[in-house]
Parts: sequence; structure tokens; C-alpha cells
Amino acid sequence: MRDSKRLVSIFRTLSESRQEALLDYAEFLAGKESAAAAPPAEPLPIPRPEQENVVKAIQRLMQTYPMLERNQIFHEASAQMTRHLVHGVAAAEAIDELERIFARQYQRHLEALNKDLQAS
Repeated sequence: MRDSKRLVSIFRTLSESRQEALLDYAEFLAGKESAAAAPPAEPLPIPRPEQENVVKAIQRLMQTYPMLERNQIFHEASAQMTRHLVHGVAAAEAIDELERIFARQYQRHLEALNKDLQAS
């Protein structure tokens, strides 16, 4: 929500021609999004490197599970980042927990899909 307010604020500061250009670009991006293939139903087999930091792990897991809604994972992933950076939890331990979080979210995703199919 904050990003949309920021975007509107920026938009209002632009000249009319730049506003039109920004709208054209936004429509272009929206078209690319809708033209993109649906995310895979199964997690992608991206192996965990031996040496990986927490940020890279989050990026890898987002690529591994492209079907998941990022906003649903953000809070839990942020908590793990905080545990690592602020509370000194080892990166490997935080990454292990991130992997469990993503796997749990994937299971919830599958359950929601099954529920939707059964309701149809």
C-alpha cells in the first residue's frame, strides 16, 4: 500500500507528458505480466549452496517457489532475517527455518488449491 501512495505522489509531480509516458510504461509492464506463463505448479529444483547468506537464501527460495504469494511469506522471512542480524542466530539455522517456512507455505498453497477444486 505504501508503494502505491509513493507512486501516486511521484506521478503527481510529473509533467503531463511524463505522466503519459509513465502510464504507457505501466501498461507495457502489465501486459508483460499477463502474457507471462503461469508459475510452475511444483517447486523448482534449485539446490542450496554450501555457503549461502540469508538474503541469498530468501532469493533462492522465492525462485524455488514462484507460485507462492510473496506477501504471505514476507512477515515470516523478515522475522528470520531479524533473528539472524539482530539476535545473532547462525545463518545456517535461519536458512533452515526459512526452508521450513517456504515448504509450509507451499503445503498451504496446495491445500487451498485442492479446496478450490473440491468447491468447483
